Amino acid sequence: MSSIPATRPRRTFPEISAVAWEHPADRAALQALRAVPGFDDVVRKVIALLGGERGIRLLFQGNAVRVGPAQFPKIWTLHVEVCTTFNWERIPELYITQTPIFNAGAYGVDDPFIVLNSAALELLDDDELRVLLAHELGHVMSGHALYTTIVAILALISLGALPLLAGVVLLPVRLSFLEWSRKSELSSDRAGLLGQQDIVVAQRLDMKMAGGGRGPMFEGTMNVDAFMTQAHEYAASKEGLDTVYKIINTLALTHPMHTVRAAELQNWVASGEYDRIMRGEYTRRGDEARSRPLREDFAAAGSYYKDEARDLARDMADAARKAAGAAADAFRSATRK
Repeated sequence: MSSIPATRPRRTFPEISAVAWEHPADRAALQALRAVPGFDDVVRKVIALLGGERGIRLLFQGNAVRVGPAQFPKIWTLHVEVCTTFNWERIPELYITQTPIFNAGAYGVDDPFIVLNSAALELLDDDELRVLLAHELGHVMSGHALYTTIVAILALISLGALPLLAGVVLLPVRLSFLEWSRKSELSSDRAGLLGQQDIVVAQRLDMKMAGGGRGPMFEGTMNVDAFMTQAHEYAASKEGLDTVYKIINTLALTHPMHTVRAAELQNWVASGEYDRIMRGEYTRRGDEARSRPLREDFAAAGSYYKDEARDLARDMADAARKAAGAAADAFRSATRK
């Protein structure tokens, strides 16, 4: 795997475009999402229900703490530093909300802002927090905030509480949003790594999201190498119906499994794409990003999903063969008795 120096100062990326790091599956899933019947209606109705951009922002202005030079100054300094790393001049508003569950998000429509749950601050050191802030800025730069807002609302809606027809109509829209949401996290994880420039720290963030990390029982006892061994074991687990169970377990989630995210990040580094960006070889904002051939993105996304579908078909075929063999063995044993 490529070696990533953690030296300071960190490199900056003048005029970098988000397409430089975006995961092809993110772009493919977003295109598929926009093609879902009823997509535009759902977006308009949900945003209108919340009172538009101003209504969404007021939810946090009224019940969270806005970060600034005089409020959480250390976090504000990290936030400004991350924006400087990506040469992003419009610093998004940043809020801290009292929530005991680890999470963060980028929300809004035309002027996105970032929200960190207080639980994240209780778990993370400065370097890990820098990864998280860069991750959320990645969402902002990719234009994810609008759709992330919709995902957050849909995730709170119980389909069982809706009239039957409404639930049936909304289900494919909701599942498509969730599929895109999971893929968008893979893009922003890459932005998180570029913001900190130390893959061990980025994977440590995944580990802490999965298992916590504060208090005497955690101090000096969590190991990133052991976590990555676990991640590779999860990826390689294809016994019986494991692959089917993985899909079922993931369908209702807004984020991929933490071990999956850590492994995907390692794969991205191994591909050489990270090193190319670090050398300054990346797509710039403006005309360069707009002129980037869409067919390249679709080809990369198509290859990703083709490989994913091929692996799924292969694993399910293996599981079916094993199940059939076990059934045949059981039948033979029963007839001998």
